[in-house]
Amino acid sequence: MKVDKEKIGKDIVDSSFKIHTALGPGLLESAYEACLAYELENRGYTIERQKPQSIQYESLTIETAYRLDMVVNNSVIIELKSVEEILQVHKAQLLTYLRFSKITLGYLINFYTPLIKNGITRMVLNHTK
Repeated sequence: MKVDKEKIGKDIVDSSFKIHTALGPGLLESAYEACLAYELENRGYTIERQKPQSIQYESLTIETAYRLDMVVNNSVIIELKSVEEILQVHKAQLLTYLRFSKITLGYLINFYTPLIKNGITRMVLNHTK
């Protein structure tokens, strides 16, 4: 079955709007994560939360080098924040996760903002190299 990443992305954004409208800004990231997982599971998606990832550096394997906040249908990464301002390091973090995971589409979502539309960043990484 072909994964429609654009449909997943639309549902991620729609769910984020719904949650932000109901709860507003200011909660812990973990609260938004639970709500977003709930919303997306109700829409029929498979959600993995706090998914541990390993990395290889030369002959060293680091088993839990980082954790992905959420992975939807094994094809879209969601990195959640509840911070005053998204920094370049947050965007770099998601790009690194995309690169290591070989997943091409990710969303950086900051629930702290007064308008959630200003808190959603879509990132695409081409894995041709």
